[in-house]
Amino acid sequence: MSVIQISAKDLQEKLTANIKLTVLDVREHHEFQFAHIEGSQHIPLNQIPQRVDEIDKEDDCVVICHHGMRSQQAATFLLQSGFSNIYNLSGGIDAWSTDCDNTISRY
Repeated sequence: MSVIQISAKDLQEKLTANIKLTVLDVREHHEFQFAHIEGSQHIPLNQIPQRVDEIDKEDDCVVICHHGMRSQQAATFLLQSGFSNIYNLSGGIDAWSTDCDNTISRY
């Protein structure tokens, strides 16, 4: 089983349709404070192994970071930890800012 890639536009469609899912942001605290998707759950990448129980295994989970690299690592870890329906946001918060919500600051 591999991580499913999802575009910012596809994530936006799911959120607009009120599909139940977890948006898991794995960036560092200062990055999350600077720019994030409203309602996302924040657990920095290095804390995922210790805090994995805070993530709902029943929900679809879209993992995000700045450009999609750290989130890919976290998503792979979650799959290996028994999660299913794990997605990686292609292009990360940067793609979200350019494709969906230009009020989100880019860095």
